[in-house]
Amino acid sequence: MEKLFQQTLSRKTKEAGKFILATNLVEENKLEASEILITYKNQQSTERGFRFLKDPLFFTDSFFVEKPERIEKMLFLMSLCLLIYNLGQRELRNCLKRVKKGINNQVGRVTLRPTLRWIFQCF
Repeated sequence: MEKLFQQTLSRKTKEAGKFILATNLVEENKLEASEILITYKNQQSTERGFRFLKDPLFFTDSFFVEKPERIEKMLFLMSLCLLIYNLGQRELRNCLKRVKKGINNQVGRVTLRPTLRWIFQCF
C-alpha cells in the first residue's frame, strides 16, 4: 500500500510541475527550451520593479505632467530611483549573507532576503 502511495504521489508531483510556455522564436537553433524557461522566470524581477513604481508609497498618482518631454524625464527619474533601490536591496542582502545574520520579517521570522521597503518601514 505504501509503495502504491509513493508511486501515485511521484506521478502526481511530476504532472503538477508541467506547464505550457510558448514563444515567437520559431527558429529551433535560437534558444534551448531551458533558456526560454530561464528567461521567462527572470521576468518576475522586472514585473516586481513595475509593481514598485505603481505603489502608492512612490506617489506616482500625484504627478501631473502633460508634455511628452516631461513624461520622459519623469520616467527616467523613476527608473533611476528603481535602479538605486534595487542596488541598495542587493547590497543589504549581500551584507547579511556575508555576516550570516538575518532580520526579522513582517511575521517575525528571520530572513536573509528582506526587502529594502521593509527596512525603511522599520524606521
